[in-house]
Amino acid sequence: MMRTFYGACLLFALLASTTGTSLGADDPLDSPSQKSQADLQNGARRAEKRPSCMRQESSVCLTATNMSIATGTPSLVLMSSHSTHIPVWSLSGITAGQSVVGIVNDFPCECVAVKVEIVVTTTDEATSPDYEDVYRVHLSQMVEDAPFTARYSLGDSVRTPLPAAPFHSRTIVLDSYYEVEPNAPLSVRVQREPADPADSFTRPTGLAMVKVTPLEALPKPRVVQDGDGYDSWPMIQAIGERLVCAYSRGSAHTIGEDARAVCARTSTDDGKTWTPETVVANTPGYGDVAVGKGLDSKGAMLLWVRRVGSDWLHDLYRTTDGVTFELMTTPKLDVAPIQITDVFAVPTVGLMALWFAGHYGDDGPNHSWGTLTSNDDGATWKQTAIESELTKDQWPTEPAAVYLGDGKILAVGRTEIGGTSTTRSQFQLVSSDYGATWKRSQTNIGDVLISTPSLILDAETGLLSNYYYQRGPKRGILRRRVVDPDSVFDRPLNWPASEAVATGSQITVDAGNANATAIGNTHFVAFYSGEAPDTSILVSVFPAPPAGSSPISPALAPVGD
Repeated sequence: MMRTFYGACLLFALLASTTGTSLGADDPLDSPSQKSQADLQNGARRAEKRPSCMRQESSVCLTATNMSIATGTPSLVLMSSHSTHIPVWSLSGITAGQSVVGIVNDFPCECVAVKVEIVVTTTDEATSPDYEDVYRVHLSQMVEDAPFTARYSLGDSVRTPLPAAPFHSRTIVLDSYYEVEPNAPLSVRVQREPADPADSFTRPTGLAMVKVTPLEALPKPRVVQDGDGYDSWPMIQAIGERLVCAYSRGSAHTIGEDARAVCARTSTDDGKTWTPETVVANTPGYGDVAVGKGLDSKGAMLLWVRRVGSDWLHDLYRTTDGVTFELMTTPKLDVAPIQITDVFAVPTVGLMALWFAGHYGDDGPNHSWGTLTSNDDGATWKQTAIESELTKDQWPTEPAAVYLGDGKILAVGRTEIGGTSTTRSQFQLVSSDYGATWKRSQTNIGDVLISTPSLILDAETGLLSNYYYQRGPKRGILRRRVVDPDSVFDRPLNWPASEAVATGSQITVDAGNANATAIGNTHFVAFYSGEAPDTSILVSVFPAPPAGSSPISPALAPVGD
């Protein structure tokens, strides 16, 4: 059905023209700005007459002739090949600040958000997957009695490789979840970013169409802890059929306050109900925060708790039931980590966890990361530094890792870099020798803002799910990217587009820190959400992506409700 609709959109574009020139030529279509502006004005008049919301269920497709110049001087030209002529907006690979805009109306009543995609192409013989281009979308809604800037959202920069041959089209997801008012017109402005470091193709590309797909409400998370206090930074782990969720409570977004303690609850009904709270750690003079979890070889849960006070320490606790926690060890480490992350098993090695060290507020070069390994189920640990003296933009933090088999480990780390360019993206860390040596690369996962990743590798299908919470104003989105790990292990820029799976608070630091586990074919993702001084611990429940499904949009449905 998706292909049928895409074909209909493309056919509409083809029928819009019968003669033309190649992409990037100097002959534009007659008066593109005047014609498109008239279309926009007619659309606005139609909007005044329409009902409060529609029952339309299909996507809305804007062809190039439905859009007009917003900024700069892009050209509306015909991309021609033999008797096929498609109107496209020619966007420069050199001149920054070129964008075009269109208006979308008539969202269905059930619509709470939209996904925005573009179709781009090029006629240039130099096109090759060795080159990339970068786009972003500006979205705003014209809501009654409010400036359209009130609902303005600047999209993330999205990088993709070019096709191997000219006249091949690409569909690029620019925003997978933008919340909308269904009865208000949506302004969609698409801009190419040739000044972005990732945009390496200096020739023009052609924007053929924009596709806007209405989305219904996402499944609501289940509540683990909701009360007074700043409940935050959860760690969730399955012990057999039992879920254990450990989290930290304080008075604000601080890690070192004496009042901060680690608590835990358990659930045996997929997170619908939870047992009363157990105090795991409440050390006098320290702030206690759960920072990593995993299982030992006997199936017991291990939990790293960071103590911040006069010094920084990491305590390792063990539990078989999620109620009683035993302090196992406080390892003395040559490099004091900011954090030790989740524990996972690696054959021939034993248990492994990743760590990172440095200062969040310092550009460096004084940052590092590495591994901790244990061959006695966590009683003792060996620390290895993988990279040291890193600058902040090179520094992978809060990494999550999975063992893939044949000595291969894949990890994803968050970035501490802000801004809006593609330099703000998650890192990928890979090893092919059981963690002895590693390679660090930048990914194309850019819809992030201090977004901690959490990985689940499904044994049945071999699919890898990367969960992370996109923080920030007008965001607050729990996202998932699903991929065959073999397709990205040596190609970190090959991650498919993300999908939104849940939403939370849009206050930047008062929500986030996704952490995931699985029971059978069900994924459980814990995160926190709210507004200081009171936040809550939530858990979203999803079926594992089925084998043979699209890695970009696997089936999503509430589980157990």
